[in-house]
Amino acid sequence: QVQLVESGGGLVQAGGSLRLSCAASGGTFSSYSMGWFRQAPGKEREFVGAISWSGGTTWYADSVKGRFTISRDNTKNTVVLQMNSLKPEDTAVYYCAADKSTYNLYRVDAYDYGYWGQGTQVTVSS
Repeated sequence: QVQLVESGGGLVQAGGSLRLSCAASGGTFSSYSMGWFRQAPGKEREFVGAISWSGGTTWYADSVKGRFTISRDNTKNTVVLQMNSLKPEDTAVYYCAADKSTYNLYRVDAYDYGYWGQGTQVTVSS
């Protein structure tokens, strides 16, 4: 059973940066693509970005492309979401998620991710 724990959320001014981390335990971390999703109040959970099992491929939502970067360290079972040039519309609870099965690419649907962290709040003030 894969367990995920996010950290690093907080309050930041528009234009600022935050770094979210996700620590994984259980399962074979290096076999799964990892995704980040977010959910704002009153809105559906939406895809932010993801990284392949090896870290060699990343894919992002258009809304964050060029501002957010995902990386992973398979020796430490961690994945990081670096968020730069933050905007008030980035305010949401951010979730780390692991793909349901191994060696998949370009999955953006929350349904395809079977393991989730508890979420961490990111608030961007204008």
